[in-house]
Amino acid sequence: MALVVSNMVAWGAVQAGLRWRGESHPAVLPPLPSLPPLPGLQAREPERRLVPRGAEPGMSSPAASVRRRTMPAGPLLGDYAIRILLIGVAAWWGARWLSAPMRGLVGASRSLGIALGRGEAMPRLDEARGTLEVRETARVFNEMADRLHEQFRARELLIAALSHDLRTPLTRMRLRMEGLAGEPAAERCIDDIREMGQLIEASLEVFRGAGVPEPARSTDIAALVQSLVDDLAEQGQPVGFAGNSAAVASVPPAALRRVVSNLVGNALRYGERAQVGVVSRAGWVTISVDDRGPGIPPDRLEAVFQPFYRLEGSRNRDTGGMGLGLYIARDLTTRCGGTLSLSNRLEGGLRAEVVLPADV
Repeated sequence: MALVVSNMVAWGAVQAGLRWRGESHPAVLPPLPSLPPLPGLQAREPERRLVPRGAEPGMSSPAASVRRRTMPAGPLLGDYAIRILLIGVAAWWGARWLSAPMRGLVGASRSLGIALGRGEAMPRLDEARGTLEVRETARVFNEMADRLHEQFRARELLIAALSHDLRTPLTRMRLRMEGLAGEPAAERCIDDIREMGQLIEASLEVFRGAGVPEPARSTDIAALVQSLVDDLAEQGQPVGFAGNSAAVASVPPAALRRVVSNLVGNALRYGERAQVGVVSRAGWVTISVDDRGPGIPPDRLEAVFQPFYRLEGSRNRDTGGMGLGLYIARDLTTRCGGTLSLSNRLEGGLRAEVVLPADV
């Protein structure tokens, strides 16, 4: 269709241009030389040739005949330009039309993870539009989204039930053991019960806030981080702060505060001291937390973000770590629209870095 339309429009435009200039362009090709008739066939009527102006009949000039049948350069270029333009526009529109279902699938896939993390309604694709393959893809995607939504809902209910059913007997056991104060075995049992309670609380932190998301708003990142550091400094914790007052980003403030609190807590637990910094540059806000600890082997810098993952030595259960702090921090950072990474400092210790998109 695009080829046919481009031919018709180009031919009409060229003819209109020639008429406007007072010229004409016959749509016939120069005649071929006459051939002798085949034996047994009746000779055809001699072909009529166009005679140039000023020339006598019977004395047609081949060069003049060809020249009168050759399109001028201007209309010829215009003819090509119109055809290329129309065919290009039709090809662009056709490609967009063909790829529209895939763009819809990509957008729905991206929003699926966000909706699952925030407890929002699942994205849906139209199952009644498009080709058979597109409709089938939409149906399978909607079924997958529904199953994921049911699984996440069942997981939240399971965690809530376990929390309720485990905390009640643990509390009773702890109260009974505390009545046997002074017994070494009782003290060890009390420590175990407290550790189990901390593990339950840490596990609930993974799912807390998934149902009702906190709205993002423009936040002074430096002020938020400095207030957290000041609170810890008042409690006697060895923390320091250096920030940029121009660091502003759209984030859920409570979620970001929990991220920084987890990172600073890790730095104090394993690195003796925490130095927190906030810098804004090139459209990004960077929060860094440095410690003076032993660091992490390079091949485990990503593994520590897995839930319940602990490193041997400094990061063990005796120091209070449950292996969920970094996992929760990265999950919340992703919900804030940023990234969290770890790296070993050249001067020793570990650096945790949160990068967020800054407000323009």
